[in-house]
Amino acid sequence: MPRFFIRKEQISEENGQKTILISGDDAHHISRSLRMAVGEKIEVCDMQKTVYNCTLSKFTDNAVFAIVDSEMQSDTEPKYEIKLYQALSKGDKMETIIQKSVECGACEIIPFSSERCVVKLDKKDEKKKIERYAKISESASKQSGRGIIPKVEKILSFKEMIEEASKASLAILCYEGDGTLPLREILQKNTIEKDIAIIIGSEGGFSLNEVQLAKEKSIHLAGLGKRILRCETAAPFTLACIAYETEL
Repeated sequence: MPRFFIRKEQISEENGQKTILISGDDAHHISRSLRMAVGEKIEVCDMQKTVYNCTLSKFTDNAVFAIVDSEMQSDTEPKYEIKLYQALSKGDKMETIIQKSVECGACEIIPFSSERCVVKLDKKDEKKKIERYAKISESASKQSGRGIIPKVEKILSFKEMIEEASKASLAILCYEGDGTLPLREILQKNTIEKDIAIIIGSEGGFSLNEVQLAKEKSIHLAGLGKRILRCETAAPFTLACIAYETEL
């Protein structure tokens, strides 16, 4: 069943019956691309983990209306909030990382720049990139049945990122060098109160100085096994490992 996201203010209620207004690109997609008709069913999510099962009731030139048949809390969100801090990567790798990370349960994605990042963006390019990344996150959320659309935040410097990530109840930097513990061991030995911060490097990984900064902030260094993973593989792999350990 197709899923669409709305804001709370798009829901109205009269005589105990809730009606949802869908406009913009989603309305066009329902009427023109999917060619749906009155009486057909859709799912609508309010981006606050409430899912509405709806019946399409009315079409206009610019909007679609749906009557709420039932509502429930989304059961597709992870047990913990997982924030992915991802170093900027070349080409379309960032788009792949965002798409797959949303599918695997990331609740927020924060790009950052590090010493070994090849990609350097000015403010104009950054704004366009973040807008593009947000659309990818929304599309992946619809496809995977998420209860929220994970935010893609502004690009941070490495020091800003480390400072922010260290505030999570469990912060992990994925690293292929010495001094790491297996990811599973870190997850099993530490109490997770609310959130997990996962830090993934770019194609060149992290410098020794960056690793030292992470250690100084009490961020755990995690190994991801005996094989070296590409940057576009590391994030979804790590999220899948966390899902296995905490959800499955």
